Amino acid sequence: MQDIIDEVRQQYAPDRRVAVFQIEADDKGVLTGKTNLPEAKQALLARLQKAKLTAEDRIEMLPAEVLGEEIYGVVRVSVANIRSQPRNAAELATQALLGMPLKVLDKDQGWYLVQTPDQYIAWIDWGGLQRMNKAAFDAWTQSEKVIYLRPYGFSYEAADADGQTVSDLVAGDVLKLKAEAGEYFQVEYPDGRTAYILRSEAKRYHDWVASLSISEDKLVNTAKRMMGIPYLWGGTSYKGMDCSGFTKTIYYLNGWVLPRDASQQVHSGELVDTAAGFSNLRPGDLLFFGTRAGEGTSEKVTHVGMWIGNNEFIHASGQIRISSLNPNAPNYDEFELNRFLRAKRLLGNQKGVTNLKEGQ
Repeated sequence: MQDIIDEVRQQYAPDRRVAVFQIEADDKGVLTGKTNLPEAKQALLARLQKAKLTAEDRIEMLPAEVLGEEIYGVVRVSVANIRSQPRNAAELATQALLGMPLKVLDKDQGWYLVQTPDQYIAWIDWGGLQRMNKAAFDAWTQSEKVIYLRPYGFSYEAADADGQTVSDLVAGDVLKLKAEAGEYFQVEYPDGRTAYILRSEAKRYHDWVASLSISEDKLVNTAKRMMGIPYLWGGTSYKGMDCSGFTKTIYYLNGWVLPRDASQQVHSGELVDTAAGFSNLRPGDLLFFGTRAGEGTSEKVTHVGMWIGNNEFIHASGQIRISSLNPNAPNYDEFELNRFLRAKRLLGNQKGVTNLKEGQ
């Protein structure tokens, strides 16, 4: 029975970062655990029946019943930390920006298991999200919004940048637009708080998306604006980034949503031929690094950066920095060169990427 469970898991949920399939069977054939994949559960039961194995189904489908109708959520802080386990000491898995819609799957005391738009599944604490039922969630998603575009800033209780702040903001945060007030947008948070932000620091969301025209130069300029930001494992915001969080943020601010981790991003785009060197690379191409496959071991993609030209790439390593693959350059990075795996091009081939403009 356990072999069949493992086979179904491998087929339907090989990557536990984006799917829940935590199913076990005891010696009496009682199936327990949780999954958010109804098709996987049905496949499991069908295969057990075909194998003439008697099973008692006690599998809990997610979203969990304890959530009631509030199985939707929206991030209500500038940057929400999302962790691998429901506790503050757990590993930071990823981050989510203010206004990001979430699927709420489960609850553990003051923590909620959520799924982000890029399908990543991990735990957020109660202070990071506003739970909603479908009606409230639809109202939020269909409302007109603004996106904050400065690296850092604040919202204010009144149309006065010298007045009391409501919260901090980072580039990519999204709020509901209530009105325009001179030099300010009046905005509303997912939890109902109202505030004002400078119009010079934000745009109407649909206007921003409509104005996007991704290019090599724009990707490089976006990346260089983040120089010196400290490395943060699990970070995907101006408050700190890991390597894949950095490349994800570069592309997001240009209207494209990449998968979360380097080992997922490597499956996007098209392969660039680097067998004879790096002359075929273009700015914006992603470079992947890690451990090559060996006898009895599989390849491990553990790092990613973005090519910017002149034999250089920009990446999060200690901080956002520029490294060179030219041995004669002062910023030559021999360590990364020795573990280079491959390069992928997204411009011209959006495989595995969501284009925000196409969703307008």
